[in-house]
Amino acid sequence: MVPADSHLPRPASSPAPAPTSSPTPAPPRALSFDRAAAQYAAARPGYPPALFDAVEELAHRPLRGARTIDVGAGTGISTRLLHERGALVTAVEPGAGMAEELHRSHPALPVVRGDGNRLPLATASADLITYAQSWHWTDRTLATAEALRVLRPGGALALWWNVSDHSVPWIDEQDARLRRFFGAGDSAHGSAVRSRDLPSGLDFTHRRLPWTRRVPLDTHLANLGSHSAFLVLGAEPTRRFLAEERARLAELFPDGTVEESYAVDLSVAVGPGAPPLPTP
Repeated sequence: MVPADSHLPRPASSPAPAPTSSPTPAPPRALSFDRAAAQYAAARPGYPPALFDAVEELAHRPLRGARTIDVGAGTGISTRLLHERGALVTAVEPGAGMAEELHRSHPALPVVRGDGNRLPLATASADLITYAQSWHWTDRTLATAEALRVLRPGGALALWWNVSDHSVPWIDEQDARLRRFFGAGDSAHGSAVRSRDLPSGLDFTHRRLPWTRRVPLDTHLANLGSHSAFLVLGAEPTRRFLAEERARLAELFPDGTVEESYAVDLSVAVGPGAPPLPTP
């Protein structure tokens, strides 16, 4: 059970968390995940322990005891892992379906409805704000100002994305098929972070952390299908693409187990007011 804290939101008492603040209007594609929340929770990859080691190193503080806000938390994949590392974490999620799935799966974790453009939290109330796969859904200017408002002096902002490793031939070939299929530069493999996408006025340190997971072919296909590019496309074209992909991958992985290769792109900035680092 997450300890109660006077300034952090509490868990909702009903299965569907009640909003404590009206989220700002989100792009329709950002809310497309609501109708696939259970699929998202079951199929999306997590994150390696090395990610959280790096967050602690770059934020200059341990996660244990850190008052942490996980923004755009989705179904709680990163929220749970932060909690397991000892963070006093509150999830902020704009989508009703995703928030309900998070609350159902992790009823002890506080979750509030809201988004990064207008955080429903007190000023100077957080040691760490995290965005796992979600910064790109914000208005960068608004979300940066909100993060700086909510962070305590010397608090840290950590943004990360799982990106498929295109140095692996079959993944690169799959990415090419996805881009041809969507026809607009879209994929379902994630995109490497670009400096112009990061908050301005903050000094970020970057890490790239490779890792892999082995999953059944069904899980791999469900992971692809849980991306917004497919969710806004419609059921029938999605079904056709994934059926063709199943046939290709069944030849590559005859035992039915797919090894997915990722790199986590991590960017961490420590806000103003941090104490000086100790001299080695």
